[in-house]
Amino acid sequence: MKMLSLPSDTKIPFMRYRKTAMVFSIVTSLLSLALFGVFGMNYGIDFRGGTMIELRFQEPVNVADLRQEIGTLNLGDVQIVEFGEPTDVMIRIEQQPGGEEAQQRGVILLRDIYGEAADFRRVEVVGPRVSGELAQAGAIAVVGALLAIMAYIWLRFEWHFAVGAVVTTIHDVILTIGLYSVTQLEFNLTSIAAVLTIVGYSLNDTVVVYDRVRENLRRYKRLPLSELIDLSINQMLSRTLMTSITTVLALIALVIFGGEVIRSFTIAMIFGIVAGTYSSIFIAAPLLILLNLRRGAAPTGGDEDTDETSEEGAEPAGA
Repeated sequence: MKMLSLPSDTKIPFMRYRKTAMVFSIVTSLLSLALFGVFGMNYGIDFRGGTMIELRFQEPVNVADLRQEIGTLNLGDVQIVEFGEPTDVMIRIEQQPGGEEAQQRGVILLRDIYGEAADFRRVEVVGPRVSGELAQAGAIAVVGALLAIMAYIWLRFEWHFAVGAVVTTIHDVILTIGLYSVTQLEFNLTSIAAVLTIVGYSLNDTVVVYDRVRENLRRYKRLPLSELIDLSINQMLSRTLMTSITTVLALIALVIFGGEVIRSFTIAMIFGIVAGTYSSIFIAAPLLILLNLRRGAAPTGGDEDTDETSEEGAEPAGA
């Protein structure tokens, strides 16, 4: 049986639209930072501290009545979310004053009221000290990943490629933060995992394109750089799109059937994969032109294709 395939001989002039794409990316990145500054993010229990309780009642529950009952307990900001079956409820209680021991107060009160009517399937309590440490560790993880990426690409390719890869990755991270700000999806530890996964995915996509650019720099030594980049992207376009499409299809299934707990993770992943695919074509590649990549910048290791004249004549511009 033939598998679904995309055309492998496309001749799309991507670099013709690079200025428009760069302006669009700059505007959306600045807008994402502005949204983050104005609205911030909906930090979850992991970063704000507090208590998250997952309950399964014996019968379908009325959330309005439940919210009114819990409101009489004077626990501060309480969020109640239905998920999964009509009997499933997730309750988030804000951080209680009085230290880490005080965080247990909400759990005890709820057990006293609903201990016989519901099953306490999951209880997570995060104190203020732990939440601060988690936020710091998450920021260090993201920054450390970006620095490690830059060092690796610099050693593996050249500084032009390293700067391009890091700028592209930062672009994807900023857009993802903008998504969390505008949608107010809960930002928790799984969101940090989503950001790091997006970083790895975007980097992989960018390196695939860069590697083909490097090969073609040795092969087509008289082809203008913009046409050479177009050629490289078109050669890898089928692989890039098929990888993105199959991954997105799997994530859509997780959004629908995965439940409330991982929904923010999967939505961010879908957005990040789309942004990473876009940026590897319209950000990473044009940056090589902007950084004035020269033929001598490509490493000369590996097998060289010495046939220069015949290939140049055989390949039309933008092929």
